[in-house]
Amino acid sequence: MLAVALAVIVAVAGADQLIKAWITREFALYEERPFLHIGDWDILHLHYVENTGSAFSSFSGQRLLLVTVTVLGIAVCGWLLCRHARGKPLAFWSLTMIIGGACGNLIDRLFRGGAVVDYLDVQLFDFAIFNFADCFVTVGTLLLMIYILFVMDRKDTNAKGDADGTA
Repeated sequence: MLAVALAVIVAVAGADQLIKAWITREFALYEERPFLHIGDWDILHLHYVENTGSAFSSFSGQRLLLVTVTVLGIAVCGWLLCRHARGKPLAFWSLTMIIGGACGNLIDRLFRGGAVVDYLDVQLFDFAIFNFADCFVTVGTLLLMIYILFVMDRKDTNAKGDADGTA
């Protein structure tokens, strides 16, 4: 299963970098183009910006801190993936998604002068501009929270009961 995780991580980070390469080649910095419309609804624009911070531009300009936190986060998620996600699909996929997205953004921080390329701009409501990797980190984190809150304790309790012969 770890080979599957590695393949997905490489695919997510690779797709993220391909999209970012296309955006930086086809768009001028701060250029915005409509992308997704349904009827009269303007839903999504492509809007090329560079973010030197984290989510919502927090910690802007703190490249060393952001790289360090990202590397540590990838390491912790990797450890959890290897040690605790076997036979637990929700934990496995959530950690794999987080690592893949984090790697995509880490590549930017290391090789684009500390800036992450963002380009997805939701028009339905006021929200930060984000990218493909951010989607994986966010969805993976939400899935991990669901696993921790609703699945993990129940499985651990059942496993303990089975081992004691009390379940």
